[in-house]
Amino acid sequence: MKFAVLKTKLLAWLGALWMRSLRIRLHEPDDFRPGILGLWHKDLLASCAAFKDKNVHILVSESSDGEFFAQAAKRLHYEVTRGSDTHGATNVRHLLQSLRSGRFVGMALDGPHGPALQVKPGSLWLSKASGRPLWLFCIKYGRHFQLNGWDNFIIPLPLTAIDIEIKYLLPESN
Repeated sequence: MKFAVLKTKLLAWLGALWMRSLRIRLHEPDDFRPGILGLWHKDLLASCAAFKDKNVHILVSESSDGEFFAQAAKRLHYEVTRGSDTHGATNVRHLLQSLRSGRFVGMALDGPHGPALQVKPGSLWLSKASGRPLWLFCIKYGRHFQLNGWDNFIIPLPLTAIDIEIKYLLPESN
């Protein structure tokens, strides 16, 4: 096995352990039900920690950073499809099948490259095609630090408390 593969697997194991240490408090609306779990790219770590062990189907970028995140998410019992909503609809259609079977799916609303905090069309199409609601994660962090990239990626410190309020971004269509 190549060193790069071993390094990715080790980092994924450490990342999953890190995410398991976060103390997540979810605040769900009364009518919370399967749909699209929409998050901002900057909140990937906290969002992944929030729905660990719940067999959520997620879309993860095909980048090298995405490989680390995909491996960590699999360790947290996510079903992972690699791709992007901007590079063909095939990847998003895999999520549609999961939605139709009554599961939650998750994706970064602003995609793997931004612009930050701007919803890309894939999640909106997925909500309309499935008739399922699009939920938005509104996150308040305890101890954390922020990177200076395009998305201002947030890295919560281990064992920190995080509050996640889930709100409608787009109600289900009939």
